[in-house]
Amino acid sequence: MIELVGAASYAERPIGELSGGEQQRLLIAQALARRPELLLLDEPLDSLDLPTQAAVAALVGGICRVEGVAVLLVAHDVNPLLAQLDRVVYLAAGHAVEGPVEEVVTTRTLTRLYGAPVEVLRASDGRLVVVGQPEPPAHHHDRHDDGALDAHGHRHAAAQDHAAAHDHAPGRDEGHAG
Repeated sequence: MIELVGAASYAERPIGELSGGEQQRLLIAQALARRPELLLLDEPLDSLDLPTQAAVAALVGGICRVEGVAVLLVAHDVNPLLAQLDRVVYLAAGHAVEGPVEEVVTTRTLTRLYGAPVEVLRASDGRLVVVGQPEPPAHHHDRHDDGALDAHGHRHAAAQDHAAAHDHAPGRDEGHAG
């Protein structure tokens, strides 16, 4: 199995000295040692740089083709994996969509599933690329702030007086994160 995953040159080194990609290859080899019919992977590309993500994704695809092992994996970023997948299950907001990649990974399907704009683009080399809308920045709201702001974003005197009338130390109030 070490040869299959391309880990022969570092198989004898302590795992703590290996890069994330090398560690991932050894862990996959270890999982394959028992000749499973199904390989379960949880975020196999997490914390890997882009070239290593592509290499591990190709390795997983090769395992399916060469060894005949079914692979079920969880990933938040599917882009490095899409070329290796034959079926996909997307889960969001208590709903699931399952099927062949070309049928499921579409702008319409993913936008409907996530309830937010998602674009599926085709790169010049034919790859599908999933692009989501960026998340808005988080804003902390003081529970004592009544939201009375003028057109310039300044608090009205009444709201300032209300906030000043309470003597609470940040983080000491119940439910106040500070």
